[in-house]
Amino acid sequence: MKLNQKEQEMLDGKNGKAAQKAIEILSALGDIFGAEGFIDVKSVQIAGVSYHNLGEAGLEYLENMAEDGKVSVFTTLNPAGMDIQNWKKLGISEEFAQKQLKVVEAFAKMGVKTTCTCTPYLIGNRPNKGDHIAWSESSAVCFANSVLGAYTNREGGPSALASAITGKTPEFGFHLDKNRQAQIEIKVSGKIEKFTDWGALGHAIGDKVGKKIVLITGIEKASEDALKIFSASIATYAGAAIFHIEGITPNKTEKPSESVEITQENLDNSKAFLTDATEIDIVAVGCPHCSLGEMEQIAGLLEGKKVSKEFWICVSREIRDKAAEKGIVEKIEASGAKIACDTCMAVAPLKGRFKGMATNSAKAVFYGRGKNSFKTIFCDLEECVDLAVRK
Repeated sequence: MKLNQKEQEMLDGKNGKAAQKAIEILSALGDIFGAEGFIDVKSVQIAGVSYHNLGEAGLEYLENMAEDGKVSVFTTLNPAGMDIQNWKKLGISEEFAQKQLKVVEAFAKMGVKTTCTCTPYLIGNRPNKGDHIAWSESSAVCFANSVLGAYTNREGGPSALASAITGKTPEFGFHLDKNRQAQIEIKVSGKIEKFTDWGALGHAIGDKVGKKIVLITGIEKASEDALKIFSASIATYAGAAIFHIEGITPNKTEKPSESVEITQENLDNSKAFLTDATEIDIVAVGCPHCSLGEMEQIAGLLEGKKVSKEFWICVSREIRDKAAEKGIVEKIEASGAKIACDTCMAVAPLKGRFKGMATNSAKAVFYGRGKNSFKTIFCDLEECVDLAVRK
């Protein structure tokens, strides 16, 4: 790769050990993927924050990088393994909490804004169309590329941190327009109305075409919350980092010659696949983290009711605080439901604590089954609340 003077100085160690390690990581990536050089990034989002995923080796790496490492661009964090302030309320052990706090402290020492959310675009880290960024959370990457029109590869935790420190990323992959074009058209004939329809669509697309970049036709409208849910599902089940929806998403693409249809039967089959439980002992929503509008809807559904099961509403702390100002948090907590800030059901250490989970998130189904051995019920938010209060 071609390095300019500033980048070469980093490589020579003139900006400290962390910057040197960071540029080495990014140079190796660039060499592997044939990048000619680096480009500047305007923001970074780092995944790999939960101690449940990092372990002791990951914590040690972060603490070493924090000895002299400082971020040079606006950088936010993915969810941690617990609510940073109220972890006891969620049944997290003190041993785990101490380790998780050390992880967050290491990031904070480097100047990272410790947002602990998978929806950075809802709390101020919202790139403009055409901005080059270095994000690593799969649903956020998909949303940024597809809905916002930003340019990012799906970074790993170490490469995202490296970009945060250097302000650079190698120019390859989805930073190049030629790699962002649709490869197959998805003609949707089934009904796409509720969030579970969007979740099922992501699964059905993955089942039909795998990792191909899709141009979706046949959908007339989509809210930002729906696109948030869909980004998570198609990233999980199709490995997608970008998609196009005709008339809705901002990126330009040629219409592919190949096409497949997603029928109502396909969507129904996906919903059936995502449900394999008859009984549940936890209900969890907010994967990706809830928006203020979703929090308000949940409060309305819970008003005057009491939950009989563990019920987590996962949300960023900033959105939670805005909801508190509107009286939404008080209404939710009056039901006995728990607002889980900074974390979610996908990264918290829940294995062994619960057996069956109801959720409106197709992504949460994937991680609930894979990481926690849960049986799952995939259902609309209204049914999630009904299951939570049903005795």
